[in-house]
Amino acid sequence: MSELLVDFITSLDGYASGEGWPGFWGLEGPEYLAWLGKQPEATYLMGANTYRLMSGFAAGEVPQGQDEFRPEEEASVDELTQASKVVFSSSLEEPLTWANSRLVRDDAVEAVRAMKASGSGLLSTIGSLSLCRSLLRAGLVDRFRVVMFPVITGATGEERIYDGYPDVALEMLEHRTFDGRIQLVEYKPRVLEHPPLGVPA
Repeated sequence: MSELLVDFITSLDGYASGEGWPGFWGLEGPEYLAWLGKQPEATYLMGANTYRLMSGFAAGEVPQGQDEFRPEEEASVDELTQASKVVFSSSLEEPLTWANSRLVRDDAVEAVRAMKASGSGLLSTIGSLSLCRSLLRAGLVDRFRVVMFPVITGATGEERIYDGYPDVALEMLEHRTFDGRIQLVEYKPRVLEHPPLGVPA
């Protein structure tokens, strides 16, 4: 059975991106980049908006406000191009132009449920806030990982990650600090029907 990881990088105040900011908010360091390079092979899951954005980067479109890609951003996009990707969309048309991408028009929750049951590798989301929210609500997420960068983007932040989420209890699986400033937290999530009646032991 496959394992499903929801994986976010965020500002401290929970935004997935910020207008005018470079990738990784310009704050990635050698320790964090080395860790990224050692991540296990995964099949990446995404929705149409993330696909359009990331495939554009792969085709050479530079992020808004930049003249060119930084080497760290280019390496990240190249790694994604080589990886297996599943795109859930009713609006995109086949064939998808980004290498190693497969389009699925079926209900994403049921499709991922079937992928988990029949597969053996790691499934990991990238971006795709509404997809991640739906998979979490359905109880399909095995691990919920957030890497928080030391910046608050109150004026320029875009894509608030946790809006519309249910209440979720989180059991800590791992925590780590990279380069003395970037904080990773990883949890096993459990969706709650209501707030707990007592204080957890």
